[in-house]
Amino acid sequence: MLLAALLVFVLITAIGVMLGLHLWARPKAAIDRVTASAAEPAAPVAHPSLAWRELVKRLGTLVPSAPKDSTVMLRRLMRAGFRGPNALKMLYGSKVLLAVILLVAALVATAKSDAEPSNKILCIVASFAVGFFAPNEYVRRCARRRQKRILRGLPNALDLMVVCVESGLGLDQATVQVAKELQSAYPEISEEFGLVNLEMKAGKRRADALRNLADRTGVDEVKKLVAVLVQADRFGTSVAQSLRGHSEFLRVQTRQQAEEKAAKLGVKLVFPIFFCILPSLFVVTVGPVVVRIVRELIPMMVNM
Repeated sequence: MLLAALLVFVLITAIGVMLGLHLWARPKAAIDRVTASAAEPAAPVAHPSLAWRELVKRLGTLVPSAPKDSTVMLRRLMRAGFRGPNALKMLYGSKVLLAVILLVAALVATAKSDAEPSNKILCIVASFAVGFFAPNEYVRRCARRRQKRILRGLPNALDLMVVCVESGLGLDQATVQVAKELQSAYPEISEEFGLVNLEMKAGKRRADALRNLADRTGVDEVKKLVAVLVQADRFGTSVAQSLRGHSEFLRVQTRQQAEEKAAKLGVKLVFPIFFCILPSLFVVTVGPVVVRIVRELIPMMVNM
């Protein structure tokens, strides 16, 4: 009996191993696949997100746009950090796709409601408008957030540039060094300075590369820095002294802005205190007195 059970176990194990090697392992198929991939490169597998991007880009090519509006939107996309060759097409495609999605959702929602026809039409039009203009607002917010990050890291970049210039480096090498050192702390400034260096390597004049830096960022303080550097380069003055003077000016301006915000804080706290803190304070202080009046004083007045 034990021998029969052992034979059955060995037979089942052997059948399982053979089936596994034949169906799952397939060494011959694996060898053929490796040799075929070595002989000729395999075709890349398209990711589903790439097909979705291609659809959005094709929708963007169908949207008519004026050259003036396209220039404005390209500048806004550049300041927001979207600098791909198809950024404008992706923006227009996103606007069309989101508008259609919200329009269909509004049609489905209003078809089952009992609202008035004028309200339904208003809801449909508002959904389409929100879907069409929401990407513009998103790009504007991204540009504003990026400008704030650039402004926050500009004093440190200026100090590092002053140190590099005073240690003997030229302005071009100082720009490269600042871009390298601030890559982790302030990636936006590092990217902008890196682009300035690449433009100068491509053959652009230093003044033109710096003006492009001011146009890409759209930050007033960066425009002032560019004006200082261009004037120092044009008139032959000391770049280190110009940078140090501008750095001190920028720090004084930042301190004054902080003091201004601190002075406005008391006025801004009036409404939160009035609407959030005072009601709870009144409930805590006056609430027990009101309860005692209701329980004791009013019955006494009624009995009199």
